[in-house]
Amino acid sequence: MLDKIKRLGSDTAIYGISTILGRFLTFLLTPLYTHVLSAENLGVVATAYAYIAFLNVVYGYGMEGAYMKYVSTLELGDRKQVFTAPFLSIALTSLAFSGLLIAFAGPVAAVSGIPPDYESIVFMSAGILLLDALTIVPFASLRMASKARAFAATKIAGIVVNVVCNVLFLFVFRMGVQGIFLSGLISSACTLALLIPVLIRSLAYSWPRHLLPALLRFGLPTVPAGIAGMMLQVINRPILGALKGDAAVGVFQANYRLGIFMMLLVSMFDFAWRPFFLNHAQDPDARPLFSRVMTYFVLAATTIFLFLSFFLFDLISWPVFGGYPLIAARFWEGFEIVPVILLAYVFLGIYNNLIAGIYIEKKTSWLPLVTITAAVIHVAANFLLIPPFGLMGAAWATLVSYVVMAGMMYAIVQRIYPIAYEIPRIVKIFLVAAAVYLASLFAGTGIAGVLAKAGLLLLFFGLLAGTRFFETGEWEAARRLVRRARLAKSSG
Repeated sequence: MLDKIKRLGSDTAIYGISTILGRFLTFLLTPLYTHVLSAENLGVVATAYAYIAFLNVVYGYGMEGAYMKYVSTLELGDRKQVFTAPFLSIALTSLAFSGLLIAFAGPVAAVSGIPPDYESIVFMSAGILLLDALTIVPFASLRMASKARAFAATKIAGIVVNVVCNVLFLFVFRMGVQGIFLSGLISSACTLALLIPVLIRSLAYSWPRHLLPALLRFGLPTVPAGIAGMMLQVINRPILGALKGDAAVGVFQANYRLGIFMMLLVSMFDFAWRPFFLNHAQDPDARPLFSRVMTYFVLAATTIFLFLSFFLFDLISWPVFGGYPLIAARFWEGFEIVPVILLAYVFLGIYNNLIAGIYIEKKTSWLPLVTITAAVIHVAANFLLIPPFGLMGAAWATLVSYVVMAGMMYAIVQRIYPIAYEIPRIVKIFLVAAAVYLASLFAGTGIAGVLAKAGLLLLFFGLLAGTRFFETGEWEAARRLVRRARLAKSSG
């Protein structure tokens, strides 16, 4: 079991390097935006990309998951045929969707709340959506073929292009908001170009007639679930804008993006996790393996939550750009939402762990029930909490909805694919983390506060050890890792 988890960890690390580097480069755009755009303009960008996020789900209509499921079993067609059917289907529908967006750009901008001066971003968004949709199946094929390095290199290249174009268009050509979307369009085009070799070697001339209907039966039920899931991530921006104005959205967005560090863990794990559980679903120790993965994920995510909650504000307020802080001071007022957003991502990661049973048993029809319920609660909570609590109300609404989603998924999966998760160990993690976090609120500020929080982080592991959280085999594995690290350091 530990060997399989080690392989999952290795793949997660490779995806993680690309995700961390790529997201870090993208994250650098946030301080860039806060220094060159007004809060109102940043709110326009956040709102527009919120709609792009929704439409990404529609453009893909579940074909990524359907491809990964059927290429893992090859029950209908060979690898090339299973690649070709969803790719060509997405290509045709994406051309139609983007054509409609371009044809009705004016009304789309008006309905979306995009100011008339920025109507051109609808055209660029249509292109971004089309190009990104064409990369869905090629990227999924790299994941299923365990070509994590090729996946990572392609992702990073596209993000580097995006960052460079942003700097060029914002600082040299002074294009403002339009420059951000033009950068995205160029980046998406470059990414697709890098995937052309994958297309050339993967396309077939035909496929079994039952293949595409099977893919659609698997994928389409995930569309409402995907839309609802995206609502959980972005619907609070339009609601916040309607209730508090674009400036509030800009402050919320700048601080919400600080949750990117937890999102990195969730994203890079998910990239490795889905191929992993599909490829190991038939193993005799699959269920105990998945249970142990959940425990280790919660431990890692909780550790990162504590670290970021303790030290992130010191990082963003530290003058690093010629005396300027990482995030402009006028956005600091919203930092209180960050720990709440970080915790929300922990529960998103738990949900991603639980989803294994849904895919293995082909029960994707359950996904809309879970995500739509959570989305309805999310919308209602935003309208209920934002008026009295402002940005914090939007953050709490996000956390509540992710907790609901994870809880519902646990109840459903235990019926269709029961797994004996290590609930007592997971509860220990949360209880000890909660105690340490509450203690950190009294740690103070300055160097003394930083040292106190560092001590609390060590205390977290000490308390876990004291409650006998760690098993004997885990201690031995940890000692081996320490010995290897020491040997590598001494040999270097």
